[in-house]
Order: sequence, then C-alpha cells, then structure tokens
Amino acid sequence: MRNLLLTTSFAIALSAPAFAAGTHDGGHGETKPAAMMVGMPGDAAKVDRTIDVTLLENDEGQMLIESEPMDIKEGETIRFNITNKGELEHEFVLDTVERNAEHKIEMAKMDMEHDDPNRIRLDAGASGEVVWTFANSGTFEAACLIAGHYESGMHGPITVN
Repeated sequence: MRNLLLTTSFAIALSAPAFAAGTHDGGHGETKPAAMMVGMPGDAAKVDRTIDVTLLENDEGQMLIESEPMDIKEGETIRFNITNKGELEHEFVLDTVERNAEHKIEMAKMDMEHDDPNRIRLDAGASGEVVWTFANSGTFEAACLIAGHYESGMHGPITVN
C-alpha cells in the first residue's frame, strides 16, 4: 500500500503544471555588474534631488509614466518617488532603450518578478522608491515592461548630461 501511495504521489507531482513566474536577480542568468550603463544603485543618504513619478492609465487606454522632465546631471543621485495611481499593476525600470527592449521580450514570454535595484513593481495604489546614481552621460529610459504596457505608451526618456 505504501508503494502505491508513493507511486500515485509521484505521478500527480509529474502531471502538475509548471509555472515560469518567480524572482530573479541580475536578469536571466547573467552576472550583474555593480554598475550598468545607466548607472548604479544610489546611496539614500547622498540624494541630490527627488523626482516624483506617477504610473497610471488614462481614459484613452494609454498607460503613462508622468513626471517632470528627467534631465539629470552625470554623477547625480536621484530619489524617484513612484506612485501607482492606476488600476493595474505597473513597474518602473531604469535602463538603456536597448536593454529595455530585450527585457520586454523576455517579460512577454513569462511573468517575472524582479529583485533588481533599477526597478520596482507596484500594485495599484502602492508607492515605492528607486534611488539611483547616473554615472554616465547619454539617453536612457524609464519604462514599464509588463506585457503590453510599453506598447501602450508606458515609457519615457531620461537624459543625462
């Protein structure tokens, strides 16, 4: 009887669906360097200024990241105070346009949660922050990479001079 129970339990376990959701740190098996092209995690005690960011959907079906223009000085540490005023879950990701495009494709394949310092995922009505030091000049991007959100307009430029 014991062997029958073990065999049945094993068969049930093998027939259960597998889901790809979960967390990952550093992104899809790659080793994350301390600094990325867009910069590195900032020291909250050394913030130069704060930018308030709102994530939301509008009546026309657009998904938006609203804030003052994100014009930043090279080396500046910014506290992004992020509030999701939408009715859906959203995320705020800082990276290059190219890396966001690559990651957006991965996000469309599976729902993931992240534990990366350059992003935060917020439920509707939630708030949080990202503290970031922009170490390199260039044009970068703030975006929501949840499937369909970027395509609905949820991205915007960050200019670092």
